[in-house]
Amino acid sequence: MNAPVNPKKLVKGATGDWEIVIGMEIHAQVTSQAKLFSGASTAFGNDPNSNVSLVDAAMPGMLPVINEECVRQAIRTGLGLKAEINLRSTFDRKNYFYPDLPQGYQISQYKSPIVGEGEVIVDVPETGETIMVRIERLHLEQDAGKSIHDLHPTMSFVDLNRSGVALMEIVSKPDLRSSDEARAYVTKLRTILRYLGTCDGDMDKGSLRADVNVSVRRPGDELGTRCEIKNVNSIRFIGQAIEFEARRQIAILEDGGKIDQETRLYDPGKGETRSMRSKEEAHDYRYFPDPDLLPLEFDQAYVDDLAKGLPELPDEKKARFMADYGLSPYDASVLVAERASADFFEEVAKGRDGKAAANWIINELFGRLNKEGKDIAETPVSAAQLGAIIELIGENVISGKIAKDLFEIVFTEGGDPREIVEQRGMKQVTDTGAIEKAVDEIIAANPDKVEQAKAKPTLLGWFVGQTMKATGGKANPQALNEILKAKLGIE
Repeated sequence: MNAPVNPKKLVKGATGDWEIVIGMEIHAQVTSQAKLFSGASTAFGNDPNSNVSLVDAAMPGMLPVINEECVRQAIRTGLGLKAEINLRSTFDRKNYFYPDLPQGYQISQYKSPIVGEGEVIVDVPETGETIMVRIERLHLEQDAGKSIHDLHPTMSFVDLNRSGVALMEIVSKPDLRSSDEARAYVTKLRTILRYLGTCDGDMDKGSLRADVNVSVRRPGDELGTRCEIKNVNSIRFIGQAIEFEARRQIAILEDGGKIDQETRLYDPGKGETRSMRSKEEAHDYRYFPDPDLLPLEFDQAYVDDLAKGLPELPDEKKARFMADYGLSPYDASVLVAERASADFFEEVAKGRDGKAAANWIINELFGRLNKEGKDIAETPVSAAQLGAIIELIGENVISGKIAKDLFEIVFTEGGDPREIVEQRGMKQVTDTGAIEKAVDEIIAANPDKVEQAKAKPTLLGWFVGQTMKATGGKANPQALNEILKAKLGIE
């Protein structure tokens, strides 16, 4: 039974509306120092073929041995996805030939995966919606090596460093209906993996890659024929690939053609997908149980013990930030998107105004870091320094305007905010006599504006600006407003 169709998500074609249907297969490299079935290193960036054991190279007589840490990480990920953990799973051989797959088969899980059905709650910023994406399964498998084609005019090279590295393949149901939802889903999934510490989510290094299944249909119809866009390694490219592929399929169908089920590649340079090969079905891979590996079995106590060690995950942290600090859903979502950002916020907000802390981090700090191309781990402003700035505002030592100047000084030069305020004479003027004197001078110099302000009270802002200018932005805003209203006779 099909869910109700949201008209806002439909794509207009020449002959009417179409609905995009998207399912994702995310390949996440397991955080582990050794590979899935060997003790070889998983370190990134080492010399080609230097992280290769005899098992990885598929030398005769070499037998795989399961790495328990990879199993633990898969279970922890399943728990983080609120998924069913299968106490018994099996490994299968998926047979296909590729130059960087030394065995001629991949050890994977087919009928009995380690993790069953789960779910991910996703906020979609572009629409303001919250959707639930169902997870079909998570299984463990080994990665292939890497073919390199641009180092020689007539030959290709093979680097087997990645061969045998543990991957978690996380397969979603076809629940996504737009490129925005797909991008938000991958972003949320990556956030969960990073919180758990089960995958670093670094798409530039290939630690997280997406196979995107795209089909189109008339609203309410049965599912259309899907095409799989293979190995997309950027969230931005995922969105672009979906947009192009949906339009390509719509154009074919509207011309009376049919969609061939196939695997395609996305070319970010040309902004288009192109055919790679006809899509294989499960029977093409001749799956059968791997005779070298026993079924993977553990008990519920093992799972429960791992569950006890899970960190607070993004959804729970977001709910707590809203409840404890009075944050809006949007602000809480921004702060929990990265664990480091959430930790930084809690340090700044400790014993201080949580909303003020969130505003300063999101608007000032994140804005400045983005401008510099830095992330929270590289911030030159510590939580203690930002906290001190917020305290100075709360104590009426400095105004909001002076605080922004102070933030800029701390960001570029460092130093203790309180000492900087003292040394540079940045304290706001709270002496009403001094403020009154500045106001009197401005009123005396602008009699025409005085008359206008009495007729149109909104012109009070002009006098505020002039007085602030005269006092170097140091006049206490509240005191200034009260003095101006009294002098100008404005209620």
